[in-house]
Amino acid sequence: MSAKRVGVLLSKEFRRGINNFIFIFALVVPIGFSLVLNLLFGSFFSGKPKLGVADLGNSDLVTQAQAVDSVIVTEYESDEALREAVQSGVVDLGLTLPANFDTAVQTGDSVEIEAYIWGESLMQDRAILGTSIAVWIRTIAGQEKPVEIVTTTLGDGAVPWQERLLPFVVLITLMIGGIMVPATSLVEEKMKRTLTAVTTTPTSIGEVYLAKGLLGVIIGIVMGVVILAMNRAFGSQPLLLVGLLALGGVMASTFGILLGILLKDINSLFATIKGIGILLYAPAIVYLFPTLPEWVARIFPTYYIIGPIVDVTQQGATFGDVAPDLAILLAIILLLVGIVAFLSRRGRQGGALATA
Repeated sequence: MSAKRVGVLLSKEFRRGINNFIFIFALVVPIGFSLVLNLLFGSFFSGKPKLGVADLGNSDLVTQAQAVDSVIVTEYESDEALREAVQSGVVDLGLTLPANFDTAVQTGDSVEIEAYIWGESLMQDRAILGTSIAVWIRTIAGQEKPVEIVTTTLGDGAVPWQERLLPFVVLITLMIGGIMVPATSLVEEKMKRTLTAVTTTPTSIGEVYLAKGLLGVIIGIVMGVVILAMNRAFGSQPLLLVGLLALGGVMASTFGILLGILLKDINSLFATIKGIGILLYAPAIVYLFPTLPEWVARIFPTYYIIGPIVDVTQQGATFGDVAPDLAILLAIILLLVGIVAFLSRRGRQGGALATA
């Protein structure tokens, strides 16, 4: 196998892909879908946590909060109005400050303030607001004082929809780029019989498969990174996430090559993808409904792509935490590669590959 020939084939795939509907589809759809979800469920344009305050006195905490560009502050006239705002998700966190709040803090008296948390607010927004409030209180006191914040979670406490839908968007990104792009390219070449012409040169069929598969992997990685960046979901381990996206792209692309070998025309390919769609996206559907047991998602192979990514982005998992799932993913990849190699050998021996 020649790396130079694979590189030439890969560059041709990129040039041809620019004019290919599926190639463009793989780039545009995930970004468009992610934009819509951010507009509906997130704060794409501001990306800022929202704080509501019912100040029953004239606290300096409100002044400090309003001076911070990274937090959106809204004042409410009463505790009841604040509770309604948190309940409906208008703000992520609400504080009710008593009339004597600043004086009590400065004199060292124990003071209790009521805090309300929207049940579907993002964990990162809660963390930012909690840290900021602690800093503002210390500034008022001149030093750390005994302030007790009593929090009450309002709403159903469910996982935010933006976090629930992220696995679905990532899977769409990997499946379209990894499966559809190489599979469509391979089937089209078989239909036009250009695959026969290529394989009569020193170029081997394995090099053709590798070039097409690499295109799917590259699209999967690049678009996966874009989607995670758009959703601010990289967490603290970006390199691990890129590695996970790469493995997911390899699995998806190998499966795409397998479909390209087995199917003879585009209509059959689209029908097959449509028929197995529920199997591909089932793990993401399980994430949409947190009450469903996780073992249901583990039945499906694509779980071992999306499960580790979700664990790293949303739960701060490390390589050691996701290593068991990665071992299963590698086993699935090796199995698919073995099947592709077997079918390729059988096709060459039977002379069927060129005429399929």
